[in-house]
Amino acid sequence: MNHRRSLLALAMLLPLCGAASAQNFPARPITIVVGSSAGSATDGLARAIGLELTKETGQPVIVDNRAGAFGGIAAQFVARAQPDGYTVFMTTNTTQSANPHLQKKLSYDPIKDFAPVSLLTKGYQLLVVNPQVKANNVAELIAAAKAAPGKLNYGSGSSSAQVATELFQQMTGTRFNYVPYKANPPAVLDLVAGQTDLMIADLATTLPHVKAGKLRALGVSSPKRLPLVQGVPAIAESLPGYEFGYWNALYAPAGTPAPVVQRLNALMHRAIETPAVQKLVEQAGMEAALSTPEELARFQLAELSRWGQIIKTAGIAAE
Repeated sequence: MNHRRSLLALAMLLPLCGAASAQNFPARPITIVVGSSAGSATDGLARAIGLELTKETGQPVIVDNRAGAFGGIAAQFVARAQPDGYTVFMTTNTTQSANPHLQKKLSYDPIKDFAPVSLLTKGYQLLVVNPQVKANNVAELIAAAKAAPGKLNYGSGSSSAQVATELFQQMTGTRFNYVPYKANPPAVLDLVAGQTDLMIADLATTLPHVKAGKLRALGVSSPKRLPLVQGVPAIAESLPGYEFGYWNALYAPAGTPAPVVQRLNALMHRAIETPAVQKLVEQAGMEAALSTPEELARFQLAELSRWGQIIKTAGIAAE
């Protein structure tokens, strides 16, 4: 009987211990693991948020860049980390929505291996063409593509850029020739040089070339026009229902105590809402998109299904 009472008392104390540990969290440095190299948009966001977290908590924040395997190396590392909230994963739709459909063998499970913390930002893309392409708007591009199927080439150096263009083709009945790149910056440089004809890629990569007059912007992938690119219509104005973007979110290893996840969620929200991070987000052509852990879990499942449907319809084989 005494043994049973001891177990019952321990069971009653565990939630209180978890709450207490969350109140003291963080008591030591936090490591934010990023699946891309230094200088990337996600890396910049992680470092900006890290500075705010240090101001808030007094604890150092280390940004650990583990590029490779389209974020898979970083994902695997965090999936196997101690589930205590001190090692977290700042990632994008690539690891959580695209890789499961584009890679035959994953070293991690995007659902089972992680505890969702918060959605952080959403970003949209810009449809750009080389000035030599005879299209001044989305409707003219569609007409040109239908007049010569497979003649126009599009470059892509990310899953977001590729799948955004595949969705455009599926919704318009057009067919472009896909030219793969290891990253979006070299793909955009080839577009400027006239080696390819068009791209749908992030604003941070494309907008400087539009402002320099080296590329022509035809539309943004957001449901409505964006203040950052005034005068450029939404693709949806010519193609109703078209919307595509990318997102950043924070995850902890599966098994991280719920009170610690909630504490991380609150810290992320406060950091994103600071003027410094807001400015960075806006300059990158993104917007804050905060959520609860439960909302991120539902959002990720919906995105996983959507990306899978587009990829399957496009006939893109997993590698």
